[in-house]
Amino acid sequence: MRLTRYATWIMAAAVVLAPAACGDDTSDNPTGSGASSGAGAGSGASSGAGAGSGSGSGSGSGSGAGAGSSGSGSGTGGGGTGGSDSTGGGGSGAGDSVGLLPCDNGWPEVRSAIAQDPAIEAAIAELLGKMKVEEKVGQMVQAEIQKITPAEVKQYNIGSVLNGGGSWPGKNKNATAADWVKLADDFYNASVDTSGGRVGIPIIWGIDAVHGNNNVRGATLFPHNIGLGAAHDPDLLERIGAATAKEVLATGLDWTFAPTLATVRDDRWGRTYEGYSEDPEIVNAYGGRIVQGIQGAANSPDLLGATRVIATAKHFIGDGGTDKGDDQGNNLASDTELCTIHAQGYLSAIPAGAQTVMASYNSIRGQKMHGKGDLLTGVLKDKFHFDGFVIGDWNGHGQVSGCTNSSCAASINAGVDMIMVPDDWKAFYENTLSQVKGGQISMARVDDAVTRILRVKMRAGLLGPKKTKQAPSKRMFAGDQSVLGQAEHRALAREAVRKSLVLLKNARGVLPLAASAKVLVAGKSADSISNQSGGWSRTWQGTELTNADFPGATSIFKGIQDLVSAGGGQATLSADGSGASSGSFDAAIVVIGETPYAEMQGDIQVATDDTPHAKTLEHAAYHPEDLQVLQAIRTAKSDLPIVTVFLSGRPLYVNKELNRSDAFVAAWLPGSEGGGVADVLFGKQQFQGKLSFSWPATECQRVNRGDDGALFPYGFGLTTENKETPAALPEPSSGGGCN
Repeated sequence: MRLTRYATWIMAAAVVLAPAACGDDTSDNPTGSGASSGAGAGSGASSGAGAGSGSGSGSGSGSGAGAGSSGSGSGTGGGGTGGSDSTGGGGSGAGDSVGLLPCDNGWPEVRSAIAQDPAIEAAIAELLGKMKVEEKVGQMVQAEIQKITPAEVKQYNIGSVLNGGGSWPGKNKNATAADWVKLADDFYNASVDTSGGRVGIPIIWGIDAVHGNNNVRGATLFPHNIGLGAAHDPDLLERIGAATAKEVLATGLDWTFAPTLATVRDDRWGRTYEGYSEDPEIVNAYGGRIVQGIQGAANSPDLLGATRVIATAKHFIGDGGTDKGDDQGNNLASDTELCTIHAQGYLSAIPAGAQTVMASYNSIRGQKMHGKGDLLTGVLKDKFHFDGFVIGDWNGHGQVSGCTNSSCAASINAGVDMIMVPDDWKAFYENTLSQVKGGQISMARVDDAVTRILRVKMRAGLLGPKKTKQAPSKRMFAGDQSVLGQAEHRALAREAVRKSLVLLKNARGVLPLAASAKVLVAGKSADSISNQSGGWSRTWQGTELTNADFPGATSIFKGIQDLVSAGGGQATLSADGSGASSGSFDAAIVVIGETPYAEMQGDIQVATDDTPHAKTLEHAAYHPEDLQVLQAIRTAKSDLPIVTVFLSGRPLYVNKELNRSDAFVAAWLPGSEGGGVADVLFGKQQFQGKLSFSWPATECQRVNRGDDGALFPYGFGLTTENKETPAALPEPSSGGGCN
């Protein structure tokens, strides 16, 4: 391939600017077997607890005191620099990444840093002996709040409820914190009712609080994980986890279905933005730290205390590596590849004490994970010594061969302890009870599942010898509307936005802009909090929303307007760019990109006979209006500097958009604090973000760390000191689909 001036400049920038955070190195191997990071991520990575050292096969070496396979999580995880390009890295404080664990000799063994408490274990055994089989089966069922009443929770001894994306108390999108707590109290009080000889076990309520308590009106929305990956800051993840826990507690809930620990290998996947990186090193560095933020430090008085909630490591395993990026599709990886690439987040989250793990929808070599006992039990429970409980995903059990949504002994026997069965929970309960009584599910398997569920509930202080929590309304922050979107949390989210932005181009030194400038702000997403927040924001897909649905949030335009107004400048909004021809401006800021989507709807679909052009990474094929805005401004004012802010849940082929921009910023899905974008564009803060995903050079390119030919390689990111004007990029477009 001919090396263009643009490519030469990019390669030089990538070498100079490759990130040192998260123990990054220059190896092409995802296991870091080249120059070893200081976190011990090389091929000789330490797997023992406490202080350990590791060195790669290159000249770099480093040592760090982070937790090893037994996972005390008490070290600094970082330490020292290698003799070559390697740099020591990792976050600070307890619960740091265990470092990438080698998988050449099979699945490594890890253990939770949370030791089993003899008093709790004795209480579980005693309670289990008092429970009827009906009560045990009820604990294994999780129903959706719109499909179950508090009276039914009592009648069927249900162990958990959840609310799906876009599901609120009373179906009221504007439900207040007090409304959430009222329903939580109703479910809780029904669950602990001991009338009629019931044991009365407290229910737990789970929610997808995946970038803040994102389903709830007024909550802080942090950048989606893809942006946090670009920040390369494990400490930031821990602080975000802690803030999210508080906002979940304000609604009276106990449990978040986060973090997502997918290592994404094909950006056509519609959940790419839920992953931190294509590279397992970042996922590993983040997994333990965000779990610690959500739950508190393992074996500390703060663990699952008054300001914390239960975390979920998901989706086990291989969701980010399906063939052609097909959501819920088939991952063809060998066990060694699964371990090396897709398990590394769990190898830090489990030692940090993650109390629940969610099974994945995808298949592994043709077998659905919800029915794959060799991984759910043989690896997760036996090799990783996970002693919390496995929760299924939304009707995921129904995809197992021989199962339906209302009946699946195979999933329980494979190791799923609690079944997420939102609609058909009554039939599932009755069928499971019959299967237990008929011997298709052994009582030993039921007792194991319920033991795990009770262990988590007791560790969380809901019952047992260490009980600390009463009804949801009696807990810290419960019903306090001011906790949702509080100033401290919004400031943290704004910090995260600033750290996540990646500068891909800065021709003519256009950035930073002066606060006194007159700027035209254009593009469909300039004044759209929905577009900048993406999927899983107020609703499942993040669609059919207006700015009024995000009280307290700031659009990117509003952030720019506030900043330049304070600096003596002026910001003019013109969504279609038509205002360029009628005014005098110093620069145009064009905010474009993808519109919100979540799982399934977000997949870039496989090309078929009916849709031969469906599978391409070319952004203009889906959103030609963005190119039209850029072209309209360029035509109206050929010399006007154009700064493009690109919102997306994945890297996309954007050569045309890059060529029509002087500066180009990958802003990902920044969430509710659009002011963070303005801070960096106008030089109040510096660009710090580095790509945690490789950027494609063509519309059909699949590219990951170490692969040749990326337009912008993993680790790339400019600062405003880079002012070179690169040559124009080629703009090929086949017009066909991709394989």
